[in-house]
Amino acid sequence: MTSRVTLVSPATSPSLRQARFYDGGSIDGIGAARARTAAGSLPSPARMVTSPGVRCRETAAALGLDAVPVPELAGLDVGRWRSRTLQEVGAAEPEAVGHWLTDPGWAEHGGESVRDMCERIGRWLDTAQDTDGRTVAVVEPEVIRAAVVGALGLSASVFWRLDVPPLTATELSGRAGRWNLRLGRPLAAPEED
Repeated sequence: MTSRVTLVSPATSPSLRQARFYDGGSIDGIGAARARTAAGSLPSPARMVTSPGVRCRETAAALGLDAVPVPELAGLDVGRWRSRTLQEVGAAEPEAVGHWLTDPGWAEHGGESVRDMCERIGRWLDTAQDTDGRTVAVVEPEVIRAAVVGALGLSASVFWRLDVPPLTATELSGRAGRWNLRLGRPLAAPEED
């Protein structure tokens, strides 16, 4: 049995445009319009899931997906940094940001470490591989990074070196504990027949 997982990054939001740690806000009008235009461009899934965050749920809805929020697919918990910009945190806690970006086990911001998140998403991927058919998941960019790390058996130290643009699809296919990867396909309007 070959399992297929398509991971879709959310549309643009004010927090993304401001390099702000996700604050639970909505996608913006441009992002919503682009997602609606791309509706129908994804392969037909057996299952549709989403990160529980508002921007992922809104992106899924704009794409025409009746996706179920899955708590295990939540974005990275950044503790006390939530809702602050990276510039603000870097100015107030430069050493902490340095540790966070270079040590996957660091979590002194009071949230989750990158390593812990990669392990959490890796466990979800294991369960996804045990199911038949395609799963489409609209998830936070860091969930996609963690999935790539887990699928390829990479060190969590590469996490921050993986860029995930808005409204792109990263596709995993695999069986027997092995995944193949297709990175960052931009979602586009479906072609007319």
